[in-house]
Amino acid sequence: MPLILGIVASGNYPRVTNSYESIATTLVGVGGTSTITFSSIPSTYKHLQIRWIALNGTSPAYTKINFNSDTGANYAWHQIYANGSTVVGAGGGSKTFAIADESVGGATSTAGVAIADIIDYTNTNKNTTVKVLSGRDQNGSGNMVFNSGAWFNTAAVTRIDLTFSSSNVAQYSSFALYGIKG
Repeated sequence: MPLILGIVASGNYPRVTNSYESIATTLVGVGGTSTITFSSIPSTYKHLQIRWIALNGTSPAYTKINFNSDTGANYAWHQIYANGSTVVGAGGGSKTFAIADESVGGATSTAGVAIADIIDYTNTNKNTTVKVLSGRDQNGSGNMVFNSGAWFNTAAVTRIDLTFSSSNVAQYSSFALYGIKG
């Protein structure tokens, strides 16, 4: 019996579970938007994940994340940025957002993509942390960015706002929020 068939027949193989559940999806319409909001987030998951594909009509933009409408200086973030020839680290404390992620493409023909993990978002015994892996192609050039951030508040996250540094994200940009079971 071939090895793979033997493993399957024995029942000793990893089982796929439905550990990710779609909570909400937003497709940006005509005219674009300056903010994406996920509100009334259920507390029934261990972690959250946001995935996005974003377009910008004119120039690259970065995405900022805020929790529970808090725009005070209650965040810190770190970033490692690479563009194929340069690697740069940056960061800051006492910020008004959790990340400064360059994940919005610079023209409607090139998209930026990102995956953000929001860890233990309902745990009221610690601050909320987020990590984001993103990148964008600028038709032969572009970048890849790894971000981590913290919100210095122990409240459970019930709302997430994504805002953008320059003009609105363009039509056809897509944002999806998932719950991750524990």
